[in-house]
Amino acid sequence: MTAANPFRAYMAVTAAYWAFMLSDGALRMLVLLHFNGLGFTPIQLAWLFLLYEVAGIVTNLAAGWIAVRFGLASTLYAGLALQIGALAALAQLDPAWSVAASVAFVMAVQGVSGVAKDLAKMSSKSAVKHLAPAGDGTLFRWVAALTGSKNAVKGAGFFIGAALLALAGFDAAVWGMAAALAAILIAVVLFLPPGLPAGQKGARLSAIWSTDRRINRLSLARMFLFGARDVWFVVGIPVYFQTVLSDGTPDGRRAAFFLIGGFMALWIIAYGAVQAAAPKLLAAKGKPEAAIVAKAIAWAGWLVPIPFALAAAAATVTAPALWLTLTLVAGLLLFGFVFAINSAVHSYLILAFSDADRVTMDVGFYYMANAAGRLVGTLLSGISYQLGGLPLCLATAGVMAAASWISARRLRQT
Repeated sequence: MTAANPFRAYMAVTAAYWAFMLSDGALRMLVLLHFNGLGFTPIQLAWLFLLYEVAGIVTNLAAGWIAVRFGLASTLYAGLALQIGALAALAQLDPAWSVAASVAFVMAVQGVSGVAKDLAKMSSKSAVKHLAPAGDGTLFRWVAALTGSKNAVKGAGFFIGAALLALAGFDAAVWGMAAALAAILIAVVLFLPPGLPAGQKGARLSAIWSTDRRINRLSLARMFLFGARDVWFVVGIPVYFQTVLSDGTPDGRRAAFFLIGGFMALWIIAYGAVQAAAPKLLAAKGKPEAAIVAKAIAWAGWLVPIPFALAAAAATVTAPALWLTLTLVAGLLLFGFVFAINSAVHSYLILAFSDADRVTMDVGFYYMANAAGRLVGTLLSGISYQLGGLPLCLATAGVMAAASWISARRLRQT
């Protein structure tokens, strides 16, 4: 069934996705900064997010089949509901628990949040394929707008999470987000227009595996691309900046929360803005698919030298230096610009490569690779920073970016 008003349905799906990603960004910063303030090591901080990424791998593999079996609206509602449950559970964390118990509990809650995120993401991205009018470049524009706006909202969530931690404390922040998301879920259930694909009882679970070489190679490039980002993004840079910006006092830590949250928010918001503008920046309207593939390969190559250059700069100092901090900020913003173009092109190509009758399966498989990259990046972020500090962390990101470029080059062979 086709939506009577595709644009209205697209906007409703986008609004639901915005609400989810606002809470997702805020929750990540709350957990990272709260537990870093409690003295957790970089590897322990990385462990807090590992199950979140593992859950993403499993969920994305199954989510495509679940959406085909039960319908896209159902998986969107389920993602929002699970996130509310995860927030409510996190509020039960007891400061008296041991480090091991706290890590295990937060990992489990983050795992539920990871399932929720990928249900919501797969539902929203797949809906665009069904709702966008055929031809005239609308698909690329709608995908870029959804993905770009989502990341801008998530960036705002990073700042909100840091601000709530500083102003209201951990428990009040978590309960407030749960209440706000519950109100959004009720509104979406009441006002989402009909027209998204309903469930199909004959859907086979075995169909989740992609047999299209283009999708498999694009998924591999996506895995390494997001690994390159999360190697420095999850643990390395936030912990480094907190070391540089905080003097160790309670007031100093609070000030550092705002500065770190502000930078992470700026990075994500700018990344989202570039994604949304990618069709215009690439002059993609009317371009054949092969031309977009060529641009994907070129932009993947331009990402590689940036983290290696930043790693070389970080290796030249033995103590925090203002020039290095400013260089890192500028270099990571440049990384974000090139990364955003890569991400936007990938998000278009996965829908362009997919057939309408199995788009949820292909999108789920593709985002499974995305989650695998985030998992590897998260783990390497804590390990590389603890073993070799910021230089090793950034150099590892460079290796992952190079692997993404090599994988993207193979798209020419399909």
